Amino acid sequence: MSESIRACLGRTSGEVMDEGPATLGRETGPVRRFKEWTGATRMVRPNKWSVHMNVKTSRFGTVEIDADRIITFKSGLLGFANQTRFALLQPNPEGVFYWLQAVDAPDLAFVVTDPSLFVTGYEVPIRDDQAAALGLKSLEEAQVLVIVNRYGESLTGNLQGPLVINVDSRVGEQLVLADQRWSTRHRLVDVGAAAHAASA
Repeated sequence: MSESIRACLGRTSGEVMDEGPATLGRETGPVRRFKEWTGATRMVRPNKWSVHMNVKTSRFGTVEIDADRIITFKSGLLGFANQTRFALLQPNPEGVFYWLQAVDAPDLAFVVTDPSLFVTGYEVPIRDDQAAALGLKSLEEAQVLVIVNRYGESLTGNLQGPLVINVDSRVGEQLVLADQRWSTRHRLVDVGAAAHAASA
C-alpha cells in the first residue's frame, strides 16, 4: 500500500517497508465519510434493522445509538487504555467539531475534528502492518481525526497523536507520529473563530 491520500483531519514502532509508509493526507475530502455514522439516531438516519443501545453522557444526557455504529479502539486511547468503545456525536449537523464519547464512561468525551480544515500539508504515515491491523484494504477507507483542547485563547489539536478510523468496520487506533513538525498543541483556530466555525 504505497499510494498517498491527503485526507481530512501515528505511527508506532516497528520495521517500515522498504517502499516507505503510505500517508493519509487531504485528497479524501474533509469529514466526508463519517457523517453517515456519527452515532445518535437524533443526528443520523437510523438503519431500521439496527440494534439500538442507550448511552449515558454527562453532556447530552442519554442518547440512543445504533449499536453497529460504535467505534472500537482495541488499545483504547492514550491514557485511557481501558476505554475501547466510543460513539462519534455531532450536536450541530453543520459544525466541524464532534464529540468522541466513551460508551462505558459517561464523563469521558473528547472534542475531535478534521485537521485538514485548519492545517495545510498535514499527513499521517501508516505502514502496511498498521493498515492491516485496522483492516484497511484501501486508504480511502480511512478517516483521520485529532483531539482538540483549549489552550489560552486558542483551540489546539494533538497532531502527534491522530486517530485513524476504518469507516467501514469502525475500528480505530491512536497512532504516535515521530514527525517533529507536529505537536500535541498545534494551534488550529482562535476561540472566537472556533465558535463561528462550530455554528457554520
